This record gives sequence, structure tokens and C-alpha cells, in this order.
Amino acid sequence: MFHADGAYSGLAVDDVDAAHRFYADTLGLTVEVLEGSGFLTLHLGSGGRVLIYGKPHHEPASFTVLNFPVADIEAAVDDLRSRGVDTKIYDDADFPTDSRGIMREGGPLIAWFRDPAGNVLAVIEE
Repeated sequence: MFHADGAYSGLAVDDVDAAHRFYADTLGLTVEVLEGSGFLTLHLGSGGRVLIYGKPHHEPASFTVLNFPVADIEAAVDDLRSRGVDTKIYDDADFPTDSRGIMREGGPLIAWFRDPAGNVLAVIEE
């Protein structure tokens, strides 16, 4: 019988090793290597999981695939930038953001960034 208990998300990357380094070392997430499968599991503080898998001819998602809620967008952007993460990824014609990549109008405060495969991630102030 179908039920949603234990459901989790997944996303593709072009280089699983680069993804592992980025999510574990740069972002500081707990990353589990699923032995023999070539897959990774990100363990999120909320208890959620995200499956990361390699895909030949990967094309990055053009939309946000993973949001990280934060209490202070300014501090989160400062922290990401100190880790070498670029948070100014959109042209202002697409999404009006300040010089640090924070969108301040039209919704919650949000700043987008990319993983090494080009997938779009975000910090969003809640």
C-alpha cells in the first residue's frame, strides 16, 4: 500500500565526487556514501534526506531543487560567501537581487547558489 512515510527527494549531478566534497566539506552536511551504488544520501537537520546520483549528460535543474531555511539571510549569505559559494547567480533582469544575491522584494528574503553540477539551491529567511 502507498504511504508517504519516509519519502525523500533526489537530484542528479554530473560528478558525484565533486558533489560529495561540496555538500560535506563546503556546506557541512552529513553525507552518506551508499556503498556499491555510486549514490550519496544527504542527511538534513530536519530529518529529511536527499538522494544524489550521477547522471550521464546531466543538465542542471533551472529551478530551485533544495531550500535551506535560515533565521538571518544576511548571516547565511556571509557564511556561504566565506566558504567560497557565489550567491549572485542571476542577472537582475531575471530576478532583482542586490550585489550579494539577495532578493528583497516579491516574497521572502532569498539568495540562490549552485552546487558544482549547476543545480540551484537557496537559503530562504523564515
